[in-house]
Amino acid sequence: MRDPSRWYAWLVARIGLVLGAGGVVGSAFHAGVLSELAEHTGWDPRHAEVIVGTSAGSGTGAMLRAGLPASDLRADVVGGRLSAEGLRVQAHARRDAAARTTLPLRRVRPFSRRPQVTSPGILVRAATRPWEARLGLLATAFFPAGTVPTDVISAGLVSLFPSGWPADPLWVVAVRLSTGERTVFGRDGAPVAVVADAVAASCAIPGFFEPVTIDGERYIDGGAHSPTNADLLAGRGLDLVVISSPMSRAGPIVAGAVTPLRQWARLEVDREGRRLTRAGTPVLAFQPTRADISVMGVNAMDMARRPEVLRTAARSTRQWLDDPRNAAAVALLRGAPG
Repeated sequence: MRDPSRWYAWLVARIGLVLGAGGVVGSAFHAGVLSELAEHTGWDPRHAEVIVGTSAGSGTGAMLRAGLPASDLRADVVGGRLSAEGLRVQAHARRDAAARTTLPLRRVRPFSRRPQVTSPGILVRAATRPWEARLGLLATAFFPAGTVPTDVISAGLVSLFPSGWPADPLWVVAVRLSTGERTVFGRDGAPVAVVADAVAASCAIPGFFEPVTIDGERYIDGGAHSPTNADLLAGRGLDLVVISSPMSRAGPIVAGAVTPLRQWARLEVDREGRRLTRAGTPVLAFQPTRADISVMGVNAMDMARRPEVLRTAARSTRQWLDDPRNAAAVALLRGAPG
């Protein structure tokens, strides 16, 4: 007979969810991972104790906190029928159809201008505190200011959170442009912001989107600090942290095998994962396989790739979940509230 205490431990499992950066293609990857997780294990990602969202992941996290089931994340990508819950969320969102189609993602060339120093503060901080210097932030300091408005990101979120912020923890990561400091909206002590503005700030890709001004400060994509920012959950006493990281890669790191950006992102995920495990929290990380990367392409804003990215990510997720090395984490998810 099974030990009842083990079942109780599973039922009250405290699970954190980390959703990383990756553009609209990354959002499709999240949808594939989360919908397959929910279907395969019965765990509902809406019930995560805390959700950390960076860039694309902040938008996905916000939709989960608004009540959108993982299955509807999938339906939204592939054009399927939404559930009754999904229809209710959609009705509350009152998304502006025009706003969703004003961004010519394939035609905008925001990186065509010459590099220029847009954030001297980041360079000063790196010079005075070199032990805190981060490659993504240093690159950001030389990106020209983005020109694409973030209204396309925030329009669908404005009316979803009329009270200002969801009751369950949602941490949205952005970077303060003037200093390069990481800001975690929604966490105690963070600047006050509505969810729509915080998500827009987290998604403000340097050199592409305009920085977002909140309480007099300009903010850019949280991915400039880290593609996942999973280290924020270290020491919180969680039983498991699930990471979905569209920008990195699965498998051993091999020089020249993929782009330097994916190699860097993988190193960051590994570093943050080690910090979590040293703090006593197991990690289950989903990262693009070779098959995923082949369909994701190099343009993270390519809407046309989303359906195939989702389907491939779902297949990869099933493989991860069937891997015996992940059996303990999968058992925990199966026992968590659905």
